[in-house]
Formats: sequence, structure tokens, C-alpha cells
Amino acid sequence: MAVVSVRSAKKLQDQLEGFGLSLPEAWLDTPWDEGHVTKVGKKIFAFYGTQNEPGLSVKLTESLDHALSLPGATPMGYGLGRHGWTYIPFADLPEEDTDVLLDFVEESYRAVASKTLVKQLDEELAD
Repeated sequence: MAVVSVRSAKKLQDQLEGFGLSLPEAWLDTPWDEGHVTKVGKKIFAFYGTQNEPGLSVKLTESLDHALSLPGATPMGYGLGRHGWTYIPFADLPEEDTDVLLDFVEESYRAVASKTLVKQLDEELAD
């Protein structure tokens, strides 16, 4: 079973970030020295880790158990885990599990975006 390499981790971060930015009214922010997040309105819906620690943090409800079953995945600290926020490191992540990360980004977006924006996304996906 092949796992995400250090080289492909950056590519995966870029792919996930690009997907997050493609969602309605999503925008990129860098609130800390390292690492990017995507927001919708003022709310973060995905953290993309850092170069030294590539991973994905998202807010999940429906897929929470699946996400936590991935190697190294943990509820986020500071009480965020109680609300479905989950950290998924790319180290040791089987390559066949990387596609589901796009679904997790979309689910997290849906969890924090307004109902109007979620409806807009559904309409775009229906086209």
C-alpha cells in the first residue's frame, strides 16, 4: 500500500486548497505565520497544515467516523474536536484515501457556509 510521500504532500495541499477556493465565495487567508486556511464569510472551513506538518483540518458531521478511522487522524484540540473538527495528517495516509479529502473539504464548507451559499453550490453541482 503506497502512502503519501513528502513530495506529493505539497501537491495534495495545493489540490485541496484549490478545490476549497472553487466553492462559492470562498477565500484564502493566512491568519498565522505558516499555513493557509480557506474561509467563507468570516468562518474557516479548512486548515491545510504547514510545509513541516502537511495535513487537513475540517469540520465534519456525516463523515466524522470515517475521517477518524484514517491513520493518525484525531479530533482537534482547544475543544474544537467536540464540534466535529478533525485533523488528518498526510504522513502515512494511503494514497487511495486522498480522494475522500475533497469530500471532507466540501462537507466542512457546507457545515459553516450560509444556507444561501450551500443552495448555490447545490445548483452549480446540478448543472
